[in-house]
Amino acid sequence: MTRFYRLIGLALLGALISACGGGGGGGSGAAAVDTGGGEVETPNTDDPMGPAPEADQASFDGRRYQCQGESCQQGAFAGPFAEPTIRYGDSSTGDQMKVVTTDDKCLKDAENDFRCKPAAGSIALLPDDRLVYFNALEGTENVEVSIVAEFGFVSVNDQTRVLSLGPAGPADQPSWQRPSPLRGGANVDGSDSETLLPGKQLSDAEDTAGNDGALFCADLVQLADGRIMAVGGTDYYTEPSLGSVFPQARDVLSGFDAEFPLPSNFGRLGVPDDIGVVELEGLKDARIFDPDDNSWTQTGKMSQGRWYPSLVTLPDGDVFVASGVTKLLKPVYTGSLLGGEENGLANLLQSADNVRISETYDLQSGTWSENGEQVGPLHTAEKALPLFPRLHLLPNGQVFYNAAGQAFNPFGQSYNQAQWNFVSAYNPATQRWNDLGYAGLNVQLNQLGLERITSALTVTNPDLLEDLTGSVGGLLGNLLGNPLGSVEQVQNLLGDLADPQVVNRVLGAGFRGSTFSIMMPLVPDANGEYGKAEFLTAGGVLGLVAASSPGSYLAVPNSRIDTVEVGLPEGGDDVVAGMRYSSRIVGNFSGPRWYPSGVLLPDGSVMAFNGGNRDGVVLPGLDVPVQLSERFDPQTETWQPMATSLNPRTYHNTAILLPDGRVLIGGHAPINTAYLFSLNLESLGLSPNDGRDPSFEIYTPPYLYKQRPRIVEAPAEVDHGETIAVQVDDANAIRQVLLVRRTTITHLVDGDQRTVVLPFQVTDEGQLSARIPANAAVAPAGHYLLFVNRQASDGSGMIVPSVAAPVKVRLAGATPQTLVRR
Repeated sequence: MTRFYRLIGLALLGALISACGGGGGGGSGAAAVDTGGGEVETPNTDDPMGPAPEADQASFDGRRYQCQGESCQQGAFAGPFAEPTIRYGDSSTGDQMKVVTTDDKCLKDAENDFRCKPAAGSIALLPDDRLVYFNALEGTENVEVSIVAEFGFVSVNDQTRVLSLGPAGPADQPSWQRPSPLRGGANVDGSDSETLLPGKQLSDAEDTAGNDGALFCADLVQLADGRIMAVGGTDYYTEPSLGSVFPQARDVLSGFDAEFPLPSNFGRLGVPDDIGVVELEGLKDARIFDPDDNSWTQTGKMSQGRWYPSLVTLPDGDVFVASGVTKLLKPVYTGSLLGGEENGLANLLQSADNVRISETYDLQSGTWSENGEQVGPLHTAEKALPLFPRLHLLPNGQVFYNAAGQAFNPFGQSYNQAQWNFVSAYNPATQRWNDLGYAGLNVQLNQLGLERITSALTVTNPDLLEDLTGSVGGLLGNLLGNPLGSVEQVQNLLGDLADPQVVNRVLGAGFRGSTFSIMMPLVPDANGEYGKAEFLTAGGVLGLVAASSPGSYLAVPNSRIDTVEVGLPEGGDDVVAGMRYSSRIVGNFSGPRWYPSGVLLPDGSVMAFNGGNRDGVVLPGLDVPVQLSERFDPQTETWQPMATSLNPRTYHNTAILLPDGRVLIGGHAPINTAYLFSLNLESLGLSPNDGRDPSFEIYTPPYLYKQRPRIVEAPAEVDHGETIAVQVDDANAIRQVLLVRRTTITHLVDGDQRTVVLPFQVTDEGQLSARIPANAAVAPAGHYLLFVNRQASDGSGMIVPSVAAPVKVRLAGATPQTLVRR
């Protein structure tokens, strides 16, 4: 009988392997305290992970860094360490808060389900230097046959945690706290799922309160006041569901459920309690985490359900959201149309595509509004984007799409995904997108009359006829009226193709899946203006979107830097809406690397951590982990090998800059092996796939072994355009003053990631006088790390940063606070 149901799961897998995305799990089905997304846990005085005392608030002053041998040049990893306890409700004893202290990452409860510690699939650095993180796809350890057949039933909403690395002193002292509600608090009254057929007769979508408000697939952003907002997420259900059509089938199936005495690395084998076909539906929810009391609360809902959206803070503090998908596996929205809803036609037109409508969150009212003008069921601001598009705020206040995102499968994801190859910019003032170029190639679209090409190819664009006519007419006009200019464009491209780097140029061009896009430091010109932004893209998978394939399975080592110049006079041959796009090839990784986490360090270099040698979503568990970290030198524009991480971490790994210049590494929550159950093939050199890794490790870069500058006093809050005084131990030795925005990262994405180089001078009093950018698009209001850099005193030429001072850039009208003394 077990083999029979396993064959059912394999058959479902064969039909749907191309569509199932996401990874990893932990925890299990329903438990006494896990009453869904909105549960509130009462404190337990017996829990060693209870609220941390006041003295345990994080501070990195006084840390000691020592090296020997190669670590002095390559840096070193310390750890790993993980939270000490697992807490859950025990239905066999009625214990609502059972606490087990264990080094194991999972244990089994009375129902023989795994209860697990969460991994840091998403993580954010809070204003008080603690870190909030949440799990990814919790429940995969309880899959018995196939994640495709069972996950709509066994998945649960993801746990959240707050991590502190301890008070000032020579060593870290990790401690954890549990937020309330533990799982983020979405859909307390249940989610109104958008099932394929009206009436939901074949689905259990209305009977899964414990997994219809998962934080997984939500993106994070830091609001101007330091709170963290998580937008989107996952509603899991099974459609069709055998247990919904025949409820008695669950009793029959559970009667056959038995554990086989196999080695633990083979995971779970048995008969599932229910089978069907999983659906992962995007949520409309937005939730806010308040670090003052470690609480999650709901804020306004979006108009669109979004699974894997991306967020960017706008200059006025409002938040822009784009992309995501409303349903991953069955994206056909017939229900609302047949139900006679007013937006039924608009929903139907959204079928077989990612969400094209963007929205803006009003920071003052806590509500969302759709961007663009609505013309019937259509919107003028629609844009075809990949999931988790790599978005950034440009110094001119526009949102830049850097032709990268998440790619889930090699069989196609959206009918219009060829448009993902074009880098574009969204103008919040006009609520329109403009195409700047074909990613990685120095071809100016406006010289060919194609600056609206992606809008012209969007069939739901209400200006389709105008944009299509303009694009075709512009192209023909340029070819006929300016043949020399067109020939010059071709020569530019042919010149690139004739370059010895032709392979890197071609492979590195266009859309890139499952990689980072790092905004390099924003540097002022001689007038103190920030007129240029550069973005490093490295690794990922070769995108073949023109052939209807966003993910090719083949990881690449290629790197490029894309440059956008802003504030340029209109009318130039290579200027679109006051912007000029260009791209150049830089050095490659030492080998192919899929899903690397990139971190911009305060010395201006970029570190890449973890990932795999091929796409671990196409064939989960069959990729080889890449544990060698690599450093991008901004002077030579090449990558060099550094230290090797301690634990293999592939899908849902994270890396985040700490205030003392170290990097916290976490995550790893893979999809079940080959979309079946947790089968660990690590002994064969492949990715560990027996569940998630809840541990952390810390990377210490080589610059921390040098004599460091020290910030003695800095302002706690600043205004845009303000000149501030920073007292340091040796002002004449300082070479740079930096503002680094605190990181909020999910799926390699932090749309607000930025380092701003501040103009400064040394005063007669021996202080630094630095100027905060007047332009809020350069440094949007929020919480930052203030670093000062000097050159190493040993003649090595190494850039050495201080421990950061916390600085808040205020919104207009905020009142000053006292200085922070260090």
